[in-house]
Amino acid sequence: MRDKLDKILETSLSLLLGLMVINVLWQVASRYVLNDPSAFTDELSRYLLIWVGLLGAAYASGKGMHVAIELLERKLTAKQKQYQQMAIRLVICVFSIFTLIIGGTRLVVISFQLGQTSSAMQLSLGYVYMALPLSGLLICYYALSDFFNQLKSSHGAS
Repeated sequence: MRDKLDKILETSLSLLLGLMVINVLWQVASRYVLNDPSAFTDELSRYLLIWVGLLGAAYASGKGMHVAIELLERKLTAKQKQYQQMAIRLVICVFSIFTLIIGGTRLVVISFQLGQTSSAMQLSLGYVYMALPLSGLLICYYALSDFFNQLKSSHGAS
Protein backbone atom coordinates (compact mmCIF):
# COMPACT_ATOMS: atom_id res chain seq x y z
CA MET A 1 0.00 0.00 0.00
CA ARG A 2 2.80 2.39 0.91
CA ASP A 3 4.55 1.92 -2.44
CA LYS A 4 1.31 2.67 -4.29
CA LEU A 5 0.74 5.77 -2.18
CA ASP A 6 4.31 6.93 -2.85
CA LYS A 7 3.78 6.46 -6.58
CA ILE A 8 0.47 8.38 -6.51
CA LEU A 9 2.11 11.22 -4.58
CA GLU A 10 5.12 11.31 -6.91
CA THR A 11 2.86 11.48 -9.96
CA SER A 12 0.54 14.07 -8.41
CA LEU A 13 3.44 16.27 -7.32
CA SER A 14 5.03 16.03 -10.75
CA LEU A 15 1.78 17.00 -12.46
CA LEU A 16 1.12 19.89 -10.06
CA LEU A 17 4.67 21.17 -10.43
CA GLY A 18 4.48 20.87 -14.22
CA LEU A 19 1.17 22.75 -14.24
CA MET A 20 2.70 25.42 -12.03
CA VAL A 21 5.65 25.87 -14.41
CA ILE A 22 3.33 26.13 -17.43
CA ASN A 23 1.14 28.59 -15.54
CA VAL A 24 4.07 30.83 -14.58
CA LEU A 25 5.46 30.69 -18.13
CA TRP A 26 2.06 31.77 -19.44
CA GLN A 27 1.96 34.54 -16.83
CA VAL A 28 5.33 35.89 -17.99
CA ALA A 29 4.48 35.51 -21.68
CA SER A 30 1.10 37.22 -21.36
CA ARG A 31 2.59 40.09 -19.38
CA TYR A 32 5.76 40.80 -21.37
CA VAL A 33 5.12 39.37 -24.83
CA LEU A 34 1.40 39.98 -25.30
CA ASN A 35 1.31 43.06 -23.07
CA ASP A 36 -1.98 41.74 -21.63
CA PRO A 37 -1.40 40.11 -18.21
CA SER A 38 -3.60 37.14 -17.44
CA ALA A 39 -5.82 37.75 -14.39
CA PHE A 40 -5.91 34.25 -12.93
CA THR A 41 -2.30 33.06 -13.30
CA ASP A 42 -0.93 34.78 -10.20
CA GLU A 43 -3.67 33.31 -8.04
CA LEU A 44 -3.39 29.85 -9.59
CA SER A 45 0.37 29.74 -9.05
CA ARG A 46 -0.11 30.61 -5.36
CA TYR A 47 -2.68 27.86 -4.88
CA LEU A 48 -0.57 25.31 -6.74
CA LEU A 49 2.40 26.26 -4.55
CA ILE A 50 0.31 25.58 -1.44
CA TRP A 51 -0.65 22.12 -2.72
CA VAL A 52 2.89 21.28 -3.87
CA GLY A 53 4.35 22.47 -0.56
CA LEU A 54 1.96 20.55 1.67
CA LEU A 55 1.85 17.35 -0.38
CA GLY A 56 5.61 17.59 -0.84
CA ALA A 57 6.02 17.82 2.93
CA ALA A 58 3.93 14.67 3.33
CA TYR A 59 5.99 12.88 0.68
CA ALA A 60 9.28 14.00 2.27
CA SER A 61 8.01 12.88 5.67
CA GLY A 62 7.20 9.45 4.25
CA LYS A 63 10.67 9.16 2.74
CA GLY A 64 12.37 10.25 5.98
CA MET A 65 13.74 13.39 4.32
CA HIS A 66 12.37 15.80 6.91
CA VAL A 67 14.57 18.15 8.89
CA ALA A 68 16.10 16.59 11.99
CA ILE A 69 18.34 17.85 14.75
CA GLU A 70 20.75 15.04 15.51
CA LEU A 71 22.66 16.59 18.39
CA LEU A 72 20.92 14.48 21.05
CA GLU A 73 20.81 11.38 18.88
CA ARG A 74 24.60 11.17 18.72
CA LYS A 75 24.76 10.68 22.49
CA LEU A 76 22.14 7.91 22.67
CA THR A 77 22.60 4.17 22.65
CA ALA A 78 21.03 2.12 19.84
CA LYS A 79 18.04 1.17 22.01
CA GLN A 80 17.54 4.79 23.12
CA LYS A 81 17.65 5.92 19.48
CA GLN A 82 14.85 3.48 18.68
CA TYR A 83 12.71 4.86 21.50
CA GLN A 84 13.51 8.41 20.43
CA GLN A 85 12.49 7.69 16.82
CA MET A 86 9.26 6.06 17.96
CA ALA A 87 8.45 9.03 20.23
CA ILE A 88 9.20 11.49 17.42
CA ARG A 89 6.87 9.61 15.07
CA LEU A 90 4.08 9.71 17.64
CA VAL A 91 4.58 13.45 18.20
CA ILE A 92 4.50 14.04 14.44
CA CYS A 93 1.25 12.06 14.20
CA VAL A 94 -0.37 13.93 17.12
CA PHE A 95 0.68 17.26 15.61
CA SER A 96 -0.74 16.21 12.24
CA ILE A 97 -4.02 15.13 13.79
CA PHE A 98 -4.65 18.29 15.79
CA THR A 99 -3.14 20.93 13.52
CA LEU A 100 -3.49 19.68 9.97
CA ILE A 101 -6.40 17.23 10.09
CA ILE A 102 -8.71 18.76 12.72
CA GLY A 103 -7.68 22.40 12.22
CA GLY A 104 -7.50 22.04 8.45
CA THR A 105 -10.89 20.32 8.27
CA ARG A 106 -12.45 23.11 10.32
CA LEU A 107 -10.93 25.67 7.97
CA VAL A 108 -12.29 23.81 4.93
CA VAL A 109 -15.78 23.53 6.44
CA ILE A 110 -15.87 27.19 7.49
CA SER A 111 -14.66 28.29 4.05
CA PHE A 112 -17.43 26.35 2.34
CA GLN A 113 -20.05 27.54 4.84
CA LEU A 114 -19.08 31.19 4.40
CA GLY A 115 -18.83 30.80 0.64
CA GLN A 116 -15.32 32.25 0.48
CA THR A 117 -14.05 32.42 -3.08
CA SER A 118 -10.85 33.62 -4.65
CA SER A 119 -10.99 37.01 -6.31
CA ALA A 120 -9.75 36.22 -9.82
CA MET A 121 -10.75 32.60 -10.35
CA GLN A 122 -13.92 32.58 -8.23
CA LEU A 123 -12.75 29.22 -6.83
CA SER A 124 -14.04 28.19 -3.41
CA LEU A 125 -11.15 28.54 -0.99
CA GLY A 126 -12.29 25.33 0.67
CA TYR A 127 -10.71 23.47 -2.24
CA VAL A 128 -7.41 25.27 -1.67
CA TYR A 129 -7.50 24.55 2.05
CA MET A 130 -8.23 20.84 1.49
CA ALA A 131 -4.49 20.43 1.10
CA LEU A 132 -4.16 20.79 4.90
CA PRO A 133 -6.22 17.79 6.08
CA LEU A 134 -5.06 15.68 3.13
CA SER A 135 -1.38 16.28 3.88
CA GLY A 136 -2.11 15.72 7.59
CA LEU A 137 -3.64 12.33 6.84
CA LEU A 138 -0.67 11.37 4.70
CA ILE A 139 1.90 12.53 7.27
CA CYS A 140 0.05 10.68 10.03
CA TYR A 141 -0.18 7.53 7.91
CA TYR A 142 3.55 7.60 7.18
CA ALA A 143 4.44 8.29 10.83
CA LEU A 144 2.24 5.45 12.12
CA SER A 145 3.44 3.10 9.40
CA ASP A 146 7.07 3.79 10.34
CA PHE A 147 6.21 3.51 14.05
CA PHE A 148 4.59 0.08 13.69
CA ASN A 149 7.30 -1.17 11.32
CA GLN A 150 9.95 -0.14 13.82
CA LEU A 151 7.96 -1.68 16.68
CA LYS A 152 7.64 -4.94 14.76
CA SER A 153 11.33 -5.03 13.85
CA SER A 154 12.44 -4.21 17.42
CA HIS A 155 10.27 -7.02 18.83
CA GLY A 156 11.52 -9.37 16.13
CA ALA A 157 15.11 -8.55 17.10
CA SER A 158 14.48 -9.11 20.83
